[in-house]
Amino acid sequence: MLYGMSRVAASVPVLSVKNVHKSFVGGDGTPLDILLGIDLDLELGERIAITGASGTGKSTLLHILGSLDRPSSGRVLVEGKEVSELSEDELSEVRNKYVGFVFQFHHLLREFTALENVMMPALIAGMDRSEARDRSRQLLEEVGVIGRDLHKPRQLSGGEQQRVAVARALVNQPLVLLADEPSGNLDTQTSLRLHNLLYEVRSEREFSMVVVTHNLDLAGRADRILVLREGRLEPADYG
Repeated sequence: MLYGMSRVAASVPVLSVKNVHKSFVGGDGTPLDILLGIDLDLELGERIAITGASGTGKSTLLHILGSLDRPSSGRVLVEGKEVSELSEDELSEVRNKYVGFVFQFHHLLREFTALENVMMPALIAGMDRSEARDRSRQLLEEVGVIGRDLHKPRQLSGGEQQRVAVARALVNQPLVLLADEPSGNLDTQTSLRLHNLLYEVRSEREFSMVVVTHNLDLAGRADRILVLREGRLEPADYG
């Protein structure tokens, strides 16, 4: 078990960032400040939506929350344990075992079937192949694509591919699901079906969720809506 982590007590935030700053170096060599002291606690089972204009750093924040990127300064804690200074191998373990990701573009591996794509994180985590297959088939049934489990991504519709991506994100039973514009590449009706799916599986499984979205339907279903503006998070004045 990594870094002494166990399934979190209800009184401890599942995921926290404390005074997180993030800067990049611009093309002319000057620093570009993106995040300016972000504080956020995500409670067990909580659903948070983050909105804001394009280019404000929403995806950057999500990547820091999921340990895909490191902050320039500040702290990131999973189950109350700081992960900001872990090695790359340890961060990979955090991502694989404790966080599930769904992106705007599904990022499925083209040469593998839907079932194999869902199984992949479980196998990387060391799960027995038979158990990984059974769990993946169960998830594919839950998201409504069990009849397409042996199809490769090119044989699936855009909505089906995103459903497979949701199943893949959940296969290791993560504490947190992070979704970055998950319906941004889908038509209106397919988006609504995906939104319903995300909240249906959230109600059936114990995990917290942070969704970055411009879609007000998806944001409006969250417990909290936050806006990222000028490098800082603040409560939305709608929803």
